[in-house]
Amino acid sequence: MTDHKPAVVPANYLFPFALVTVLFSLWGFANDITNPMVAAFKNILLISNFESSLVQAAFYGGYCFMAIPAALFIKRYSYKHGILMGLFLYGVGCLLFLPAGASKEFTAFLVAYFVMTCGLSFLETTANPYILSMGPEETATRRLNFAQAFNPLGSLTGMFVAGQFILENLDKTDEVGRASLRDMDPDAFAALQQADLGVIIGPYLILGLVVVAVMVAFLFARLPNTRGEEQHDVRVLATLRRLLANPRYIQGVVAQAFYVGVQIMCWTFIIQYAQNELGMPKTTAQAWNIAAMVIFVSSRFICTYLLKFVDAGRLLMLLAIGGAGTILGTIFIHGTAGLVCLVATSACMSLMFPTIYGIALKGLGPDAKLGAAGLIMAIGGGCLMPPLQGRIMDMDAFDLGFITLSSTRASFVLSLVCFVVIAIYGVLTRTRRAAPGAAGHPAG
Repeated sequence: MTDHKPAVVPANYLFPFALVTVLFSLWGFANDITNPMVAAFKNILLISNFESSLVQAAFYGGYCFMAIPAALFIKRYSYKHGILMGLFLYGVGCLLFLPAGASKEFTAFLVAYFVMTCGLSFLETTANPYILSMGPEETATRRLNFAQAFNPLGSLTGMFVAGQFILENLDKTDEVGRASLRDMDPDAFAALQQADLGVIIGPYLILGLVVVAVMVAFLFARLPNTRGEEQHDVRVLATLRRLLANPRYIQGVVAQAFYVGVQIMCWTFIIQYAQNELGMPKTTAQAWNIAAMVIFVSSRFICTYLLKFVDAGRLLMLLAIGGAGTILGTIFIHGTAGLVCLVATSACMSLMFPTIYGIALKGLGPDAKLGAAGLIMAIGGGCLMPPLQGRIMDMDAFDLGFITLSSTRASFVLSLVCFVVIAIYGVLTRTRRAAPGAAGHPAG
């Protein structure tokens, strides 16, 4: 008898799978056009590393704030309604950049980022479990990894737009020169600020129009219901009790928070590392950021293929150990070699988000919608950790006795801690699978 292996994406789901996968690129674009803006706002508005990193706090704060409401919304209605609401908020947030630029208030930009990512929270809370449900459960993790492989393509486009259409077109006056201009000629400084903010605003307005067009496409598209979607009862407390009693799920939420934290720290502060350690201009440093994403994309496809042969928990553990190794190089190796280690870390991060997601949600059935919200709330790790790293970067160098570390290099100890936590989750996943009578196991 021939052993028939189920398709990763069944034929009847090919069109909705392709359409929903577009969303993965769309939020990847938003993530990675925004990362370099931390350095850009610091220079334009003459604020500290900590203050500029509040861009990430607002951006990922929207994910955390809206995840549970989004889950309740799609539980009450449908995946399609959740996608439409997400695209609406995403588009509104992008268009809010116009009044934010007119006001020249940093707080107004933070509000725009927050609204935008409330929409992204809807999209991720909806799209990830929707993809998981588009076929057999035994291929769910591979299916999500495949869909997530298109996320970095949007990220690369966002990085390219940030580098070539924003950073390249900003005035090249450094912070010292801007501070001097502010003191000697406030009107000229205000005009310089307005021009630079206009450069930032343009791509976000275009993005907003693209998002509106995608929303119209989804409005008229026919998306099928999948398993569990016919259940619209919102029983939050009962669902929460089941989720809180599931150790694999709770540990997955913790691991996801640390993963998102390390991803955002590594990608956000590549520019500062290159500037502070090697004296690179922002546009050159952004090229290293793009290189990191190319490595991430390549590794994502490779690791997705390896999941056919290697258990997901084992591969997660090995990649986390590799990431810890490259971060140790980032911290202790000075110069270009340290920057290469930081960029190489992206190869180890490529598999982590969808794999943790798939492992944590496996076997949850109708609880997956609210369970997905907890994993999207975990994106709040990107809200808390970058400002903490920015605070460390604002400090003086650290004398460890045997070596003196710049505050920039020392700040990546936070990334090291994150990889240790992820490696522990990988080990726990393997241990639970091997235990006799263990309930469920990760898809591989």
